[in-house]
Amino acid sequence: MKDVIFDDFQNCVSESLLRHRSVLDIMTKLQESDSRINRAVAKAVTNCGCMSIEAKKQKIEDLDDNISIEDLKDQFETHLKGVPCDNCRDVLEKEIGNHLFYIASLCNLLDLNMYDILLKEYDRIETLGKFSLK
Repeated sequence: MKDVIFDDFQNCVSESLLRHRSVLDIMTKLQESDSRINRAVAKAVTNCGCMSIEAKKQKIEDLDDNISIEDLKDQFETHLKGVPCDNCRDVLEKEIGNHLFYIASLCNLLDLNMYDILLKEYDRIETLGKFSLK
């Protein structure tokens, strides 16, 4: 069922994309949508205040030779405090949705299937686990 949703979304994007069919248009729109997501997060922090960023050097406390990978994951912080309010969440969802639209557009232009890409990445993560180090 999930592959149908991905395929339907990708087909819908293909049918609705009229003006920006050039790879250059799509690449620059994708980059712009990425910037708009970053801007929405920044606005949630600076304008709304529903979230804050408290960044500092990542420190691993009480590191010993016997620490597991799972325990190591718990040592790192996201630096993000709070959650998006309803308004900021709506803006972020809209911007991320736009980003997905341009990713689907690029996939269509390059004759790639989003669902196949997702499955391959999922398999890589499943196989390599924490050792994929992205």
